[in-house]
Amino acid sequence: MRHTLALVLSFATLSTGAAADKIILAHAPEEKLVAPFAVTFTADGTLYFVEMEKGQRLRKIVNGAVVTVAGTGDKGNDGDGGKGLMAKFNGLHHLIAGPDDLIYLADTFNNRVRTFDPKAGMISKYAGTGEKGFAGDGGPADDAKFGGVHCLDLDKSRANLYLTDLDNRRIRKLDLKTRTVTTVAGNGQKGVPKDGEKAVDQPLADPRAAVVDSQGRIYILERGGHALRVVDEKGLIRTVAGTGKAGAAGLGGPALKAAMNGPKHLCVDTDGSVLIADTENHRIVRYSPKTEKLDLVAGTGKKGSAGVGGDPAAVELSQPHGVTVQPKTNIIFIADSSNNRILKIVK
Repeated sequence: MRHTLALVLSFATLSTGAAADKIILAHAPEEKLVAPFAVTFTADGTLYFVEMEKGQRLRKIVNGAVVTVAGTGDKGNDGDGGKGLMAKFNGLHHLIAGPDDLIYLADTFNNRVRTFDPKAGMISKYAGTGEKGFAGDGGPADDAKFGGVHCLDLDKSRANLYLTDLDNRRIRKLDLKTRTVTTVAGNGQKGVPKDGEKAVDQPLADPRAAVVDSQGRIYILERGGHALRVVDEKGLIRTVAGTGKAGAAGLGGPALKAAMNGPKHLCVDTDGSVLIADTENHRIVRYSPKTEKLDLVAGTGKKGSAGVGGDPAAVELSQPHGVTVQPKTNIIFIADSSNNRILKIVK
């Protein structure tokens, strides 16, 4: 059982816990992190993360040092086909390492997906025209229009990229081989979907993130809807966690009676449970499909920065926007955004 919270990266200091075997204790360069929003790992175990609006950068950790690999730090929409360090982004929210050794970037307010090639150090366009809108289902990714891509995920086969198209209130799928885009959940309308209905015919309140588990089920996290929903293998949607109203009560009991407050991100753990960054409650919670309960993973619920080095339940977080499980090690990483640090839970 994971029980100790260790500081992975805070401003210019890097630290590891006893369970870590890929990151060595060292000092980072003399520059602070600026609101890290998400973490991913490449096949060789390198940790990459994005800094959102005030950072506008893609960075990685190498031999204990923080290295910027893409982004000038200025807001913009430039640099495709060139070196990453010359590129400009607009509100990087998320990233994921793909099967082709590329890192896919949710360039949110540029309404598109871009890729970074770690070997060449190059930035390229991948999906979306850059113009905000809704278009392109059934056609090529280059011609598609999105309304703010906030989250990316790959299915078990790593053949399909799932995009959370928040402003269009849809979850869309991009076939990496054919480069074709389709909608898999949401009809574009705002509302609470009816349980047991086809996901593509139902409204969504405020989809902020979506992930796919090993069974092909799509979990959708609703920020303003304060809820977790799932689309099953038949394409039917239902709500599985959250009351629909902002709150913090009910942990340890039935998930549908437990409240969340502006949750922003999620991931699937190795046991099939779903980890959720319950952002405005300053905590990480876990939904278990087997027990249908919502339990605490980390965070006192009080906004702050104290408690690193101790029990995860006793640590203070500040608007965590990301939670990720590192492959092979199964260690949980938390993007503790407003504390400008990344934390990990070790055994």
